[in-house]
Amino acid sequence: SLPDGASGQIRVFAMDFPHGKGLIKEDLLVAPSAAAKKAMDTLKPVVLDSQESDNCVSGRAEGIKTQCIIPLVNRDRILGLLCPSRTTETPFVPEDVDFLSRASGQIAIAIENALAYHEISELKDKLAQEKLYLEEEIRSDSGFERIIGKSAALKRMLQLVETVAPSDSTVLLLGETGTGKELIARAIHDRGRRKDRTFVKLNCAAIPTGLLESEVFGHEKGAFTGAITQKIGRLELADQGTLFLDEVGDIPIEIQPKLLRALQEREFERLGSTHTRKVNVRLVAATNRNLEKMVADREFRSDLFYRLNVFPIRIPSLRERKEDIPLLVSYFVQKFAKQMQKQIESVPSAVMKGLTAWEWPGNIRELENFIERAVILTRGKALEV
Repeated sequence: SLPDGASGQIRVFAMDFPHGKGLIKEDLLVAPSAAAKKAMDTLKPVVLDSQESDNCVSGRAEGIKTQCIIPLVNRDRILGLLCPSRTTETPFVPEDVDFLSRASGQIAIAIENALAYHEISELKDKLAQEKLYLEEEIRSDSGFERIIGKSAALKRMLQLVETVAPSDSTVLLLGETGTGKELIARAIHDRGRRKDRTFVKLNCAAIPTGLLESEVFGHEKGAFTGAITQKIGRLELADQGTLFLDEVGDIPIEIQPKLLRALQEREFERLGSTHTRKVNVRLVAATNRNLEKMVADREFRSDLFYRLNVFPIRIPSLRERKEDIPLLVSYFVQKFAKQMQKQIESVPSAVMKGLTAWEWPGNIRELENFIERAVILTRGKALEV
């Protein structure tokens, strides 16, 4: 039996009880008895005879009459307990205890090596997946360099970003699609105390419902059909860093309690696992939906909404910051001209006037795509639309 750090109990990891009734089984969690605590505190064996009811696992129903609790110790550190038991009245004599104590030293070394290997293996898997994730991030986001604009609406919003960034509080970004919510989330991360750790993003609307839980929390091999390898979820990848959940209003209501628990208790289990993992993340969430209306319509849990709505920031639409459009146009023209190896030196005033007057329902994303198309069609040194 090994201590279970998450629950404070003892977990039965391996057992050999061929004639048992199945009441004691591997992976069983039990509260440590007084005798078990004594063995762990003193680092010395504890022998229980048939007159004593206290034993390291509740085995009376299995017919256990005598027991010897041997602490598994290596380098003065308790690793677990070895609990040989008998269903007869035959007591454990000093020779038995001495032999088991000597054998427990080798068992403890093997257990410590196994635990170290498991920890190193998990860290290696996490680092490998984190490396792949960051490489994808570098490829996909190398063009977004800074927030463009000088409008009053943008400045008010950036003041809120500067205010909340140094804390670890949850931030909820509200705004229409295409307003640059991910860019603001990155700005919050880059100005916070976790800036040197990982920024992990997940678009909840882009993942099929059946796979979203696995994507957030991860899964063990064999957890479901098609789970041929272990997978570390985005929540675990973001440990000590920032997790950005985009389109959080699209999270299915059946997954919301598990997410709420992870945010409140900072613990979760991978799919197919009973092992509770601790996690410490700063959450930034974003949505273009009306979460309050969704709560009223019972489409979104109210307790999760209150947990997300700690510090809401509304991102202005492009039509609310039209004075920023010329700056954005100039930025996108130079960006795409450089990518396409073109020399575009100016934007005609009539073109700029027309771009500024347009409502841009798709906001900055629509403007960016429009400018990219215009740069492709431009043959001279002035932008053509």
